[in-house]
Amino acid sequence: MGYPRRLLTDGEVVVREFRPHWRLLVIPLLWAIVFIAVIVVTWLYRPEVPAFDWGVTALAIIALIYFAVYRFIQWFFTWYILTNERLITRSGVLARRGLEIPLENINDVQFSQNILERMLRSGDLLVESAGEQGQSRFSDIPDPEAFQSLIYRIREDRSRSISGGPEGSGAPQGDSAVGDLERLAGLHERGFITREEFDERKNAILGETPPAPEPPGPDA
Repeated sequence: MGYPRRLLTDGEVVVREFRPHWRLLVIPLLWAIVFIAVIVVTWLYRPEVPAFDWGVTALAIIALIYFAVYRFIQWFFTWYILTNERLITRSGVLARRGLEIPLENINDVQFSQNILERMLRSGDLLVESAGEQGQSRFSDIPDPEAFQSLIYRIREDRSRSISGGPEGSGAPQGDSAVGDLERLAGLHERGFITREEFDERKNAILGETPPAPEPPGPDA
């Protein structure tokens, strides 16, 4: 599912989007195994009183929903999204919550990992930004060190894009287009955008339209 592309602004592309680290599913999975085992054992070795079987099964199902199914749903509907303009979080199923931080407002990004998180390549990010957001914590990020570095690179691209336009610091428009093409090529080389997205955005920067297919020759 991911982040709805209809919510992106003109020229905005998703650089990376992901759910929290998979380690959050380990404990719910263990609880699911325990409660399913309780139900199976209860019905295989049930006593003479059937009400006991149904009572234990009902309690086990309620606990299974709360400790396993509900936690999985929370994980599944939590998303972290980095675009070339914003850092976004979305969570919740019925009651949705979200946070958006413009990249130009980010002042500092710190990551933290304990020993176990370092072994599993997960951790937390603390993003300090200007404005009302202040400090925002992003928990259980896969490979937080690499994501921290990616945020810095995209933020620098964003800063150069803002200052390189006609209303920016006065850089020539031709230099701005060259810089945009270089950053676009870098995103494609690192695998953040597809070849089709690269061609589409390159044509938009150059003000070109895709070439029309050549008509078939006389031998076709």
